[in-house]
Amino acid sequence: MLTAQKLEKIIELEDNLRAQYQAQLDAKSAEIEQLVKQHEEQQETIAKQLAQLTTQSADTSAMKRVEQLNRELHNRCDNLSAEVDAQKKRIRELQKNLAEERAEVKSLKQYDAAALKKNLDANKKKLAEKTAANALMQKNLNKSKGENAELQARVKELEARLAELEPAGNEEETEAAAA
Repeated sequence: MLTAQKLEKIIELEDNLRAQYQAQLDAKSAEIEQLVKQHEEQQETIAKQLAQLTTQSADTSAMKRVEQLNRELHNRCDNLSAEVDAQKKRIRELQKNLAEERAEVKSLKQYDAAALKKNLDANKKKLAEKTAANALMQKNLNKSKGENAELQARVKELEARLAELEPAGNEEETEAAAA
């Protein structure tokens, strides 16, 4: 019996406490239900936001990839532009060198070995002909000098003879004139 009385008192105490705190318990239960509802709404919102973030993240990663690709292409374009400028400069230098080489080749063609050899051979032939002509002329000159010397000697001889004859002729003339 003692336990039944104690149980009754515990039940009564529970009813009193329940009556006393029932309003608070109901308010807390309602608040808990409201918070659970709010928590579920927040979970739904979080799920929606997560889905949006996932799509935006995919879009953002795609945009980042496109931006990265764009930067790489821009850098490649800059590098190619620099390379094109370098090639243009090299082409200008090569064209200048080519013009110089062409001028040098042109000047060297003036001294073409085959043509120079042909000219040398022709000049040697002309020189041989002129040398032969000169030797002949020298021979003729020497012959003419010899003939001239002979003729001069003969002229002197004849002048000496004339001189001898003249005084004798002058004496005869003076004798004839005196006679």
